[in-house]
Amino acid sequence: MMGLKEHQAVLIELLREFDRVCKKHDIKYILFAGTALGAVRHGGIIPWDDDLDIAMLREEYEKLMSLPADEWDGKYYLQREFSEHWPMFFSKLRKNNTTCLEKYHPKDNDIHQGIYVDIFPVDNAAGNRLIRMIQFASSKVVLAKALYRRGYETRSRGKKLFMQLCRILPMKPFCAITKRRRASGSEYVHSFFGATSSFKKGVYPRRWFSDITEMQFEDMLVPMSAHYDELLTTLYGDYMKIPDEEDRKCKVHAILVDTERSYTEYLNYRDGMTFEVFTRSIR
Repeated sequence: MMGLKEHQAVLIELLREFDRVCKKHDIKYILFAGTALGAVRHGGIIPWDDDLDIAMLREEYEKLMSLPADEWDGKYYLQREFSEHWPMFFSKLRKNNTTCLEKYHPKDNDIHQGIYVDIFPVDNAAGNRLIRMIQFASSKVVLAKALYRRGYETRSRGKKLFMQLCRILPMKPFCAITKRRRASGSEYVHSFFGATSSFKKGVYPRRWFSDITEMQFEDMLVPMSAHYDELLTTLYGDYMKIPDEEDRKCKVHAILVDTERSYTEYLNYRDGMTFEVFTRSIR
């Protein structure tokens, strides 16, 4: 397994490629969640973080999805939402010939499992709070169906039961309710398909994503919400306070990261093992 610093170096490389393509095609995005926090508080990636989050208004996101594959340097692969080998509701930019095996056994062995950055769409939110709550509930159905198809593993009986119940529900109407495409002029937007699982922390004024400034992130200037203080306060409260050392823990996304070898070299090795057995076998 590679160290965190090597992993982070590839994440920054992926962000640089993403930024290059977006600037070429005038596609707007912002750093989001912990990545935005890292830009403001650390001038780059949070030293103990192992992922990068990007957010885009749905119309900008769809511009990105419409680009041909050859827009990306051949070292990279855009894993598009709801594509043949990616059943999820958001996208990732991955680096070819690397490995980032997460805590689940994919049901589809053709899913690309290289090191990645997350790309989250931000959708229209209703002005009425009750309808927004319905959108939130609908997003949970989409989430459960997608995670089941991906091969998500959990010890929670409640989550297992919910995924089983959602299996029989149709995907399309719940996606439509969540996205609310016809409300393109809405005052509010949401990231229910994004990096937050909280209703309260997932609804924002649209201007937080349309008003954009630039900020230093490692060795480059990248887009940030011009309202980053309000956004980060909503997400994290007193976000400039650095956690005590024992609290400097981010969600660990991967059980194995290799910056030099393709995930395909590990697939047969992992096949048939439980998460616990595989984890012990690579230590």
